[in-house]
Amino acid sequence: MFKLAKLAKHTASENGQDSAPTDTDTLKEKIVAAIKEVHDPEIPVNIYDLGLIYGIHIDADHRVKIDMTLTAPACPVAGILPSQVEDAVRSVEGVTDAQVRLVWNPPWTQEKMSDEAKLELGIL
Repeated sequence: MFKLAKLAKHTASENGQDSAPTDTDTLKEKIVAAIKEVHDPEIPVNIYDLGLIYGIHIDADHRVKIDMTLTAPACPVAGILPSQVEDAVRSVEGVTDAQVRLVWNPPWTQEKMSDEAKLELGIL
């Protein structure tokens, strides 16, 4: 499914046609906005800008699978943060289900943070 969508988008741009955002693109933008409402209680920056979200995958039925990590495996909010992300994504209109999978590779580093997050935390 994803390969076909990419191929169609690529072919349209090769033919000189503007590639308008797809429903999946619009849904992904809404999902990112919802995830940006979730904050690590110990760090005053949302988890998306912290670089904790490694992947957002949306299937044809608008089921969403998210790969996320934590700043450290022993993070004190490891038990609640993934479910907060799932709840936030499920609240997005059009999403039929959401699952978060914690991943540890590659390990999280400060380089994964957005420039906005680095500025907020005084790193830049």
